[in-house]
Amino acid sequence: MIHPGIFQVNLSIMIKKKLLQINSVINSGSTGRIAEDIGVKAMDNGWESYIAYGRNDGQSLSNKIKIGNKWDIRWHGIQTRLFDRHGFASKKATVKLVKQIQKIGPDIIHLHNLHGYYLNIEILFNYLADADIPIVWTLHDCWPMTGHCPYFSYVKCDRWKTHCHNCPQKTNYPSSLCLDRSSQNHKLKQRFFCSVKNMTIVPVSNWLSDIVSKSYFRSYPHRVIHNGVNTNIFSLDKDGTNVRVKYHLQNRMVLLGVAGVWEERKGLRDFIELSRKIPEDVSIVLVGLTEKQIRELPPNIIGIKRTESIYELAELYNAADLFVNPTWEDNFPTTNLEALACGTPVLTYATGGSVEAVTHDTGFVVEQGGIDGILRCVETIKGSKKASYSVACRKRAVENYNKDDRYNEYIRLYEELL
Repeated sequence: MIHPGIFQVNLSIMIKKKLLQINSVINSGSTGRIAEDIGVKAMDNGWESYIAYGRNDGQSLSNKIKIGNKWDIRWHGIQTRLFDRHGFASKKATVKLVKQIQKIGPDIIHLHNLHGYYLNIEILFNYLADADIPIVWTLHDCWPMTGHCPYFSYVKCDRWKTHCHNCPQKTNYPSSLCLDRSSQNHKLKQRFFCSVKNMTIVPVSNWLSDIVSKSYFRSYPHRVIHNGVNTNIFSLDKDGTNVRVKYHLQNRMVLLGVAGVWEERKGLRDFIELSRKIPEDVSIVLVGLTEKQIRELPPNIIGIKRTESIYELAELYNAADLFVNPTWEDNFPTTNLEALACGTPVLTYATGGSVEAVTHDTGFVVEQGGIDGILRCVETIKGSKKASYSVACRKRAVENYNKDDRYNEYIRLYEELL
């Protein structure tokens, strides 16, 4: 005779908990890879994993849910360009997503980037406010707390603390060429986002945590969980020799820059200025450029288009003597972590959370726009050699930014919320 208590225990073991994540992309770029890795970690712990995404249909070990189609994204873009309604289009696509979520019945819903021309926040949050489901929201930038922009430090704007209006970055991503709805958007975001009761905010840097505490999210519980990287792939044993041979960099000092999109706030102009002052035996390699940007580079900068291959990136980090991140606005860039894991020291501007990964024995922090400061750091590396930093860089990455350790923090958070 089977005791009923045993049957109940076995039944509870058989029923897997379900995690559903929402992000603009899947297994592409930093946020897409983060969501993918969290999904894998959840599955390792016995969960079912679903990832709903807007574009960049990459491979995934999780169950994929495509939100909308190309036409939805284009129409959302038109709504944004003309009427500054980013996050308020894609109605049919979001209604369909809500029906899929209801069918799945997730135990946890984990939000990432909700901007990106693919989602209607009013429809989504009206559902989330009524659903009895714990929400985790990882903030990768400041868009959830502003009426328009993902970052505001470059233009030194603090209107988000009280109420956004007359946005000084209206024509920047997500660009509006006509109307400025930053005031209305800010009111609506606060109304919809703060309608959810059971929500935990996860800023990925201490810098962003401070901003959260000054925003309309201040009453929500929040905890910092830093980003992590694959320290097995980004490691010291990846040989950069082939990269040096391919780009004719033998016997040269290599300064590396990597970005998903190179724009003014990422420091492309600073690299061009730096290229005019570096010694003849120093080369700059920039990864993530468009073909047009590559054509316009000065001759002593080697431009490489964006790569989704983390193995190729690991070789590039290993080939470099110094990773340079002259970012003017940033949260907690994973590129810094990838460089450290490959034993490459990091130089960053004193920007946002970018400085949090760097210590005195793993790299340098210089003031924004400090080209002369960068040159002094270059001379320091030339004198002491990269090898004198590599062990400390690798140790810091393994001890603090191993993705398995960091994303286990999310699994513990899920369990706490349940």
